[in-house]
Amino acid sequence: MFQADRNGDGQPTKVPGNRVPAARGRRSRSVEVQEAVKGIILQRGLGTGDPLPTESELMQELGIGRNSVREALKVLQAVGIVDIRHGFGMFVGRMSLNGLVDELAFHSRMTMPEERNHLGHLIEIREVLESGLVVLLIERGIGAAQLTDALDAIVQMEAEADAGEPISPETDRQFHDVLYRPLANPLVGQLLGAFWEVYHQLRDDLGSPDEAPADVARKHRDIYEAVLAGDPTAAAAAMRAHFAGVRSRLARIAA
Repeated sequence: MFQADRNGDGQPTKVPGNRVPAARGRRSRSVEVQEAVKGIILQRGLGTGDPLPTESELMQELGIGRNSVREALKVLQAVGIVDIRHGFGMFVGRMSLNGLVDELAFHSRMTMPEERNHLGHLIEIREVLESGLVVLLIERGIGAAQLTDALDAIVQMEAEADAGEPISPETDRQFHDVLYRPLANPLVGQLLGAFWEVYHQLRDDLGSPDEAPADVARKHRDIYEAVLAGDPTAAAAAMRAHFAGVRSRLARIAA
């Protein structure tokens, strides 16, 4: 059986088993090919990094022209489902929130002068998330032996403060990255990393911190010590105090 979709040389493409129906428009055909490729990944039980059929093999297997396959693959690559490595082939991609980061950063910059802006909403969500995560650390009995990397980050912050330097964004991010690592939830790192990237992209718009470096370091130690003490109320309060400094920077912009 043949479909009207062309394969780039002007000839109709043969459709084995009629896997993809005739296009009702270029957008619908692209969506159908995307779903077919995702179906191949799921049906074959492929995981991150596993090789995918080549572009030519997909054309033959799905009965689709080259242009439609390429259009679909570009979309799947943009959302992290497909990883195209030129000269090596195509592979199942790794989950990425890069597209979300760019969109959030752009719209946050657009609404920055507003009192209730997108960045403020994002920080509010992150504060709620992290306040719950520190309580979860306590509920799971995470102790000092599992938080040595978090303590190392605090010691580095204190060293920077003692030297009269601002707390580096890299050290601050490291603390939050490693603090929740004992929870063994990869999505936590992905989400917090996305929030951090948005904040990092807008750091010049936010201006310099209002807090002294020593105060920033102390607030992070307060979070750490509350978790070690097994005190969920103190841990949540310490997290709120930490985010108070971020909120003050936003308020300064709105004012």
